[in-house]
Amino acid sequence: MERPEAYGLPAAISGTFLLSCLLFWELSRQQRAPYMDETFHVPQAQAYCQGRFGQWDPMITTLPGLYLMSVGIVKPAVWLFGWSGNVVCSTGMLRFINLLFSVGNFYLLYLLICQIHHNNKTVSGFQRILSTLTLALFPTLYFFTFLYYTDTGSVFFTLFEYLMCLYGNHKTSALLGFCGFMFRQTNIIWTVFCGGSVVAQQLNEAWKTDSRKKKEESISAMRGSFSELIRGLQFLTEYIMSLKNLVTLIILAWPYILLVIVFFAFVLINGGIVVGDRSSHEACFHFPQLFYFFSFTLFFSFPHLISPNKIGNFLRSVWKHLIQYSILIAISLFLVWKFTYVHKYLIADNRHYTFYVWRKVFQRHDLVKYIFVPAYIFAGWSLSDSLKSKSIFWNLVYFVCVFAVTVPQKLLEFRYFILPFLIFRLNIAVPPLSRLLLELALYVVVNAVTFHLFLNKTFQWPHTEEIQRFMW
Repeated sequence: MERPEAYGLPAAISGTFLLSCLLFWELSRQQRAPYMDETFHVPQAQAYCQGRFGQWDPMITTLPGLYLMSVGIVKPAVWLFGWSGNVVCSTGMLRFINLLFSVGNFYLLYLLICQIHHNNKTVSGFQRILSTLTLALFPTLYFFTFLYYTDTGSVFFTLFEYLMCLYGNHKTSALLGFCGFMFRQTNIIWTVFCGGSVVAQQLNEAWKTDSRKKKEESISAMRGSFSELIRGLQFLTEYIMSLKNLVTLIILAWPYILLVIVFFAFVLINGGIVVGDRSSHEACFHFPQLFYFFSFTLFFSFPHLISPNKIGNFLRSVWKHLIQYSILIAISLFLVWKFTYVHKYLIADNRHYTFYVWRKVFQRHDLVKYIFVPAYIFAGWSLSDSLKSKSIFWNLVYFVCVFAVTVPQKLLEFRYFILPFLIFRLNIAVPPLSRLLLELALYVVVNAVTFHLFLNKTFQWPHTEEIQRFMW
């Protein structure tokens, strides 16, 4: 780390933390009582603080990682500072734990950017810090830093798991993956991603060796093409048909495989992935969720994904592969037609942004959901084009994991897109300063609007005096 970077990183972390503390104070001052899902999380954590570990709210659907971690942080602090009474495990104290997680996330994002792009000597320290600052302020994640939700801690352990995977500490990575799983069960998908990325690296090296032996054209010359995908899948099939190769892959990824086995044992014993209330969290094949994620990522990464050059390349790709794109459009239209689901929460709770997106956009007309299909395809193409520096096997692992973490979800919820977005954004080439500044400006504006609406544009439902607020 260069000297300016050594000073710049602590300054960025400290400045962000100070700003967050000011926002935290204002939000906690105006919304002292638990809000939304906090009405379940806070009492559960307080029960654990009082030693009642057998008590469980059946409305909670995640494992108790957040509450156990909270007790592990608060109890030593109580002993160290001599706190007592209402301060111990109060709503404000529990919320502050996520603020601490956010500092950890900031540093983990920086280390991940350094590790993923360590071979790129053209990236300056200022670019790394600015890219980290931007991701730390990613609106959907940053907002939930100030409430007692599972998102910030879930992201912390998953990013930590990914970092240890990149460092080659796979046992530690799997252990951190277990911690992430205890915060949110779907984080097992990112354990699969970590194990899959290890396997992908081995496959890519074997493919390069095989290509050199056959004196075929270089892989990089074909990168991003349909033929590369077909050849990659053929090579994968042939490779794993060898017992020796299969054993090699298992040995490489065994800590992650072990954790996946533990996950399936949990599902078998629990009778499903969800704990507590399962009626509102039933799995289904909600294929348009993948399209919503592409659109979400296109919006929050538009400085990197939308440009005249990108659009031109996309149109040339469509012209060159007209039949393939026609088939893709037909399949997408069919998936939108047959597999669009509307969760009861989506249309019943007007406190969430998704309520207004659905009502103001998708419910305008029955044809609206079909009109967006070309935009979905462009968004998906732009995402994959931005990841073309990664191997075909890495891309295959990533998009399979994105599919697994989004499609089974019936509810359209932007929080579900946080981790797949961060993994994507970390792995694209570090953008130039102009695009980073534009992205940062977008995030600052969205955050400012979000907090303004939450704090100042309150409303009330009929027949209740409780104050309601807009949020993600």
